Amino acid sequence: MRDHNACRQFIDQQITEHGLSKVGEVYHSFDGAGFTATICLTESHISIHTWPEFGKVTFDVFLSNFKKNNNDITEAIFEAVKQYFEATVIVKNTISR
Repeated sequence: MRDHNACRQFIDQQITEHGLSKVGEVYHSFDGAGFTATICLTESHISIHTWPEFGKVTFDVFLSNFKKNNNDITEAIFEAVKQYFEATVIVKNTISR
């Protein structure tokens, strides 16, 4: 939850594995705490915010269904991130777009 470089490698792997296209990214580490990241994709975006001092992570993956249905990819990335952080889901919202 503190190592944004490891998370960046993991997210890049997910993007490549699922055939998505990254157009930009910003990662920012907070001194002695977690990090925040936003990855812009041609398909939309992924964002991650960590609070290791509270054992909390928020994660959003938004993929447009304009050219093709990306629902399965969205769910696969969600599950991979959940495993990466060894997270227990407290709230999950799904919006089909």
